[in-house]
Amino acid sequence: MTSQKEELTSIMDKFLATELYVLIIEPLRGPEIAKGLYDHIQRQIDLERRGVMFGAGPLLDEGQDAPTRGMMIIRASSFEEARTIADAEPYFRDGLRTYTLHKWTLNEGSISLTVNYSDQSVRIT
Repeated sequence: MTSQKEELTSIMDKFLATELYVLIIEPLRGPEIAKGLYDHIQRQIDLERRGVMFGAGPLLDEGQDAPTRGMMIIRASSFEEARTIADAEPYFRDGLRTYTLHKWTLNEGSISLTVNYSDQSVRIT
């Protein structure tokens, strides 16, 4: 009979254990933000298409209707590489936003993908 410790080790050995880097971005608002929105969006799309960006989007605090900060998760091999990627973002480069950088190990979770052949639609949940 296996011990709980052995069973736990067996379970955890199967974890994804993918290291990603999380940027917590502040502030999301300000008069200059709209001016750089096109360059920001183009950069985000480029990172996404190159497979660098895992995900990004606004963060809302409980009880708030508008985002106060944002989050971006990127694939990088080190803090240095993650900073190099982040610092090329127009809002950071131009001093309009700041970020804190964190290393994150993705262990558990799931993704669901539905592809409907009849209308060639895709849904990700």
